[in-house]
Amino acid sequence: MAHSAEEQATRLLSRTRLIDGHNDLPYVIWRHRGAKGDARLWDMTREHPEHDTDIPKLLAGQVATQIFTAFIPTAENDPLRARLEVIDVMLQMEQSWPETFLPVLEPMDIGRARKAGKIGLMKAVEGLVGVDNLAHLRLFHAMGIRLVTLCHNETLPFIDSATDVPGLKPLDAFGRAIIAEMERLGLIIDLAHVSPPAQHAVMDVATGPVIISHANAHALCPHPRNAPDAVMRRIADGGGMVMATFVPVFLSPEVYVAMQPAMDKFGKALPDMERSAYQKAKRAAFAHFGTRDGVQWLCDHLDHMKNLMGAEAVGIGSDFYGGPNPPGLEDATTFPKIFAELIRRKWKTRELELLAGKNFERVWRDVYRPDVLLRD
Repeated sequence: MAHSAEEQATRLLSRTRLIDGHNDLPYVIWRHRGAKGDARLWDMTREHPEHDTDIPKLLAGQVATQIFTAFIPTAENDPLRARLEVIDVMLQMEQSWPETFLPVLEPMDIGRARKAGKIGLMKAVEGLVGVDNLAHLRLFHAMGIRLVTLCHNETLPFIDSATDVPGLKPLDAFGRAIIAEMERLGLIIDLAHVSPPAQHAVMDVATGPVIISHANAHALCPHPRNAPDAVMRRIADGGGMVMATFVPVFLSPEVYVAMQPAMDKFGKALPDMERSAYQKAKRAAFAHFGTRDGVQWLCDHLDHMKNLMGAEAVGIGSDFYGGPNPPGLEDATTFPKIFAELIRRKWKTRELELLAGKNFERVWRDVYRPDVLLRD
């Protein structure tokens, strides 16, 4: 008897390892009014209908390893202190629910987590605001960070952001030193949020593969955060990968246009009153998805990426951070829907396995440095 696409997707994800490349839940817990950075008070074990990520949702979505990130707004008054507090949230998550999470510190831990019946928890840092010394990277590494997104929505002194005015150089001498130290430490270099000229400048000096952990194809949706074809081809040629994301304005050009007035006024890290207004504007913009849900729009981008770069260079990075999220991609339970739609689009089993996590595991093995010392 033939199995439905949904049944096939569930079976596929039960035997391969799904890795989600980007989730900002630690920041959500850090700024939550009630929890104030206390992961146990927020309580990941219970379902949070108002949020997109918790343990029940991750289990229902068949996530094998979740990359959580320590995001901090560029305008934060004391960014290094705030970053430490968000990293602490991730450490609390590991320590509070060891029956659910296994810390992922080396590539083999992804398989160990699945074998143990746990979700791998890999820690990342998003945006190097406040970093003015390479020692900070070494400290991040010692705290278990294994992936670093170089900037966020604002240009930093050493690297240009895709959504801000450029600095004097796309990547300056200190930026080049950061790339060299990240490669020495075996940290995955993430070019999400980086401007295309700076992305090329990083690849000019990087000796190994780089990734984009959460972006879509600029050719399908012209948001400045989406990756141009030339950038994606070069990343793939260097052995790296691009992970497609669920961010509504990165999926549909109509939603992007409808959201531009609100994006000009608001941003990602907002006071509660402004955040409410921004979310209201976002929900109104969802009407511009038309009759196609977020899953179909996302799979259009994945089709484009696969055709452009090959199946060996694609992945998924949700960028869940509390929503509202596109219809069909509302929360972490929805990952199997993506694979069911791609099965309907005739993706081969091998291609789906590469997308789910094998590509990420390969890239990490390529950049990982065992037994790295804090100093040469």
